[in-house]
Amino acid sequence: MRRFGPAVLLLLSGAAVLRITVLSDLYLRYVQAGLKVYLIASGVVLLTLSALSAVRAARTPDDGDGHDEPGDGDPDHGHDEHGDHDPDHGHDHHRTPRIAWLLAVPAAALLLFPPPALGSYSADREAEQRAAQGVGTFPALPAGDPVALTLGEYTSRAIYDSGGSLTGRTVEMTGFVTRGDDGTWYLARLLITCCAADASTYKIEIRGADAPANDTWVTVTGTWHPKGELGSDEAWPPVLDSTSVRKVKQPANPYERR
Repeated sequence: MRRFGPAVLLLLSGAAVLRITVLSDLYLRYVQAGLKVYLIASGVVLLTLSALSAVRAARTPDDGDGHDEPGDGDPDHGHDEHGDHDPDHGHDHHRTPRIAWLLAVPAAALLLFPPPALGSYSADREAEQRAAQGVGTFPALPAGDPVALTLGEYTSRAIYDSGGSLTGRTVEMTGFVTRGDDGTWYLARLLITCCAADASTYKIEIRGADAPANDTWVTVTGTWHPKGELGSDEAWPPVLDSTSVRKVKQPANPYERR
């Protein structure tokens, strides 16, 4: 039955891709929402190739273990018509190499136990990298408090807005918790351009509230706490004086987008 190996590997891979796209939104843990259609197409192609491989294998005569021992009922076994040894005689060249079965491990894991989205571990090890942008004025925030902002929007305004659009405003943001060694805790969110492999971090220091456990998703409400000179390294990470911290479920789409 080893001849069905390629079909099984393709089946596992295709089923795993469709499991996280068609049957759930788990693919959002790893890639942009816009790539869903391409993932579905890839899953369908893999299942189609699996079916074709299975049909081909079923039509191939089964020679048992794939080879006969020399001298077992065939004096010419392993020799061509000139009496020379034929190393290809009696062997099935469509078998799956044993090392290829290692591909079944990540496919089965994705199918049965999809890995979680990136969290505090990734955020803590992300270099403090920010887009090169100059200090300037930003558009006024919408009327009404609290105003919902992404962590990226808050960070940009807190560090670069010379107009002080955050002054006197109450904001609300959602992210996961990550804590520093000194007891400081942060509201964090990972930013991706294409997929989880290119993730970078937005981090906001939260003051005025006890820290929940690492990787807990929370919605924090509070006001801007000015820190450092605009556009300087001292202004990062920005600070929020919290008035409330509420635990929430991880959103289906855990990442912010450019």
